Amino acid sequence: MAQGLYLSQKMSQSMVLAPQLQQSLALLQAPILELRAQVEAELEQNPVLEESINGEMELDDKPGKEKEEVAEQLDPAEPPADLTSDSVPEKESSEPVDDFQAEFDKLAQLDQEWRDHYAQSNTPMRASEEDEERRQFMFDSLVAGQSLQEMLLEQVRDSELTPDQLPLAEMIVGNIDERGWLAASLEELAGSTGMPVEKFASALRVVQTFQPPGVGARDLGECLKLQLERAGRQDTLEYRIVTGHMEALGRRRFPEIARALNQDVVDIQEAADRIGHLEPHPGRAFLPDNDQYIVPEVFVQKAGEEWVVTLNNDQVPHLRISNTYKDLMARQETDPATREYIRDKIRAGKFLIKSLHQRQQTIHNIATEIVKRQRDFMELGRAHLKPLTMNQVAEVVGVHETTVSRAVSGKYMETPHGVFEMKHFFTSGFTAADGQAVANTSIKDMVAEIIKGEDQFSPLSDDAIVKLLVAKGITIARRTVAKYRGELNILPSNLRRVY
Repeated sequence: MAQGLYLSQKMSQSMVLAPQLQQSLALLQAPILELRAQVEAELEQNPVLEESINGEMELDDKPGKEKEEVAEQLDPAEPPADLTSDSVPEKESSEPVDDFQAEFDKLAQLDQEWRDHYAQSNTPMRASEEDEERRQFMFDSLVAGQSLQEMLLEQVRDSELTPDQLPLAEMIVGNIDERGWLAASLEELAGSTGMPVEKFASALRVVQTFQPPGVGARDLGECLKLQLERAGRQDTLEYRIVTGHMEALGRRRFPEIARALNQDVVDIQEAADRIGHLEPHPGRAFLPDNDQYIVPEVFVQKAGEEWVVTLNNDQVPHLRISNTYKDLMARQETDPATREYIRDKIRAGKFLIKSLHQRQQTIHNIATEIVKRQRDFMELGRAHLKPLTMNQVAEVVGVHETTVSRAVSGKYMETPHGVFEMKHFFTSGFTAADGQAVANTSIKDMVAEIIKGEDQFSPLSDDAIVKLLVAKGITIARRTVAKYRGELNILPSNLRRVY
């Protein structure tokens, strides 16, 4: 039976977020540096928007007749999307056409209210002129670094390799990974070229003499061995360890190594400490600088007996509607198509301005509630963090839980105890014997402090740590202690022991 194409119809329901609601949610979720990039993109696309340098919105007074003519050309602008839920807003019912000048007056009033509010906050951390000059000099002094492969290829060209060895050495360099290790075996390289393995081995021995020491190694043991040879330490105890006892070294089985080498266990441990100063990844110094610079979104400072929350408004672009386009709308000679274009752009610009204000207000309200509930943290430090859920904050602020999640995503708060991601303040916890709630992060800090103060010659087991926590009124399982210890990158007790 022949088969062919056919058409069919099917009805289904789906929720699609309106473009304006998508924009509002994106503004809320964006960290402060990404927010500026998004707003700058809107400034490029919307000609009626401009950034206010002094934070003021300029409005000129036009004759009443011109205001009426402009009002006839502009439909009322839609309000900003509600950031308190993820539902799609319903269409507004028909309302009378707003006066155009009144819309600008509303924007001016909103602008003034926000400027007055944040003028009282005296946002901290404002850099001095000298600091700005020093910072700019640092950026101007930055130069592009040389990659590991580029440096190795230069050494290949400057080496005494024969013409037959040069392409082999270049191929070896091309297979050295970011760690500085050779990622492919000599057999693989030989099989892909048809050249003998011995020729690649000869070329590799030359590459392994290049800088940095240890480059071209095929495993950790060879990497450490090459560095010791470069330093002339072939007759040392650490050289004997890395050439024959790497597995036991990785497991810190010092007594086992001591018996095999007929050495005292203390000497083995001291040699292991010296091995620990070698570089396991010689290419590390050539990795690109991926440090991310954090700009706090919220500042928390104590004023008298109260904790005051302020926002970093210096980094948030302050927008206004250009009066040039309002004048253009008021001119009689402006054609209808131009009026329609300007009307759409002004409506989009007003929505963006209101959405930015609403974003700031939402973050400020959430941060204020966080500080209120984490007062002990602000006063006493990390060990006094309390359990807190996003739903608890959402109920007080009057927004949806997902709104709180978006508002704190990628945002940082500067406190007297350091800069923390706002998500840090949301954590589950335990109830202590006295009925006080203790956050997981606080218990983790307690575990770290207990291990820090232990006897290194007789480190505490996880069971012993559990007993110490129980003595403090915190009932916790041994596997939970082991989990926290692992998250803190702390070794088990048998591997922490010092001989």
